[in-house]
Amino acid sequence: MTITLSDQDKSTLRVAAYGAVSLMAAAGAATGKPQKSAASGSIALGSATGLVGHVLADHPDPKDLVGKSVAEMADRVLPALTAGMNLLMRQDPAEAGNFRGAVLIAVETAQMQQGRPSPATAEMIRKITDALDAAGQDRPGLRKVLEEIVDSGFVGVAVRVRDERGEWAGSAGAAELGGAAEPPVDGHIRIGSNTKTFTATLVLQLVAEGKVGLDDPVAGYLPEFGLDERITVRMVLRHTSGVFNFSGEVYGDGTIVPGITIPYGPTGKEWVDNRLKTYRPEELVRLALSKPARFEPGAGWSYSNTNYVLARLLIEKVTGRSLAEEMRRRILGPLGLTGTVVPDASPEIPAPHAHAYYRYEDAGEQKTIDITRQNPSWISTGGDMISTTQDLATFISALLGCRLLPAPLLAEMCAPHPTGIPNMDYGLGVFVVTTDDGGTLISHNGAAVGHAALMYSTPDGRRTLTAALNCVDDADLSIGAAFQNAQQRLLNEVFLGGQGPTG
Repeated sequence: MTITLSDQDKSTLRVAAYGAVSLMAAAGAATGKPQKSAASGSIALGSATGLVGHVLADHPDPKDLVGKSVAEMADRVLPALTAGMNLLMRQDPAEAGNFRGAVLIAVETAQMQQGRPSPATAEMIRKITDALDAAGQDRPGLRKVLEEIVDSGFVGVAVRVRDERGEWAGSAGAAELGGAAEPPVDGHIRIGSNTKTFTATLVLQLVAEGKVGLDDPVAGYLPEFGLDERITVRMVLRHTSGVFNFSGEVYGDGTIVPGITIPYGPTGKEWVDNRLKTYRPEELVRLALSKPARFEPGAGWSYSNTNYVLARLLIEKVTGRSLAEEMRRRILGPLGLTGTVVPDASPEIPAPHAHAYYRYEDAGEQKTIDITRQNPSWISTGGDMISTTQDLATFISALLGCRLLPAPLLAEMCAPHPTGIPNMDYGLGVFVVTTDDGGTLISHNGAAVGHAALMYSTPDGRRTLTAALNCVDDADLSIGAAFQNAQQRLLNEVFLGGQGPTG
């Protein structure tokens, strides 16, 4: 979405920025008149309406900000201040100076009201000035990584970073094969298995409300499937149920047991011909349960899309509403995730978006086709959702900031469980990754035939990396190695300052 700011919009941005900083100052005040600062800040921040609302889209109701610590306030407000500064730098550099001036006046006013600023306020002032100085500046290291990702075989890539320097978004490559236009930085993308994190969050919200028990048998909620009574809700979310993966299993000895027709392996051409076919979630579960279990419940770990289709059916059974309705009611609506869609069986994807492609062999001839329109019901809640880098960043930050789950349940969600894969522990709908410097990241990436999405955050939600990639996919997953390298290059640049192996 392209926003053109009117003179009134620019004025509103200045007023809102003044109010946001006043609220932060009130939170950090040890002396003086914090109530007065908070009240005037709430009024000013509340005036950010109309076209500029997207700039402060992540800010909560002003009343919710009063009483928060200055650190909490800064984490919520600084990205919005930076976004406003960046927007003005692109459209009206002179007005960007006015915006910066309004923020600094608010800082000066806060200092005068408090007399001697508290240490928290002093730190807030430093962060604000650093963020404003960084706003409008490009990040050449990230730019270089994006170009390298395109050179490695991707058609295009769009990346968004939120950190102590503010927010940065950029793209490289092409939105369409052979085209000149870069992928839209706020474009829609099929996010694949990132869907699992959204779904797990819904289940855990039901747990928080006492409607579902983490250690209850899933069969108690879904008796119609004849599930093993030992399989619990926790096992489903953690992939320790042992239930067969309806999209197929590959065993340690190399044995492949197929499931439904998928775009990878020998069924690629068949998937292309039937890519608009609709599968119902119950159909996918029954197919999986017709196959032998991978292991006894709780006796191992194996990634299975079936688990998250069971989670979907559990949500729908307990709430009496569709997954899409619950997602909108509990997550998408409250967080303002207007670019996120639960498509069910619809093949459409909202504009703007980068295009997805698939290469396959037909009668001895190699063909490459546009498969942006595809019916995602074949994967269902294993990976069917559509989102944007902005919405993914807002979601993971809100999740890890305890805005969607109470702290004890969030801790359970992020508790690492060994998977047998190096540096790939799994919680409840999230991967727990250790960086090369020993840090921890919460993540869940995903791929969806020609599209892929990355979602990473520090455990406190303060630094996030989200990305959308489009490519030419094929039955052999030829892009797989480049995808792994792209992840590592972005992680090194964003979380390790460009240090670490480059793949």
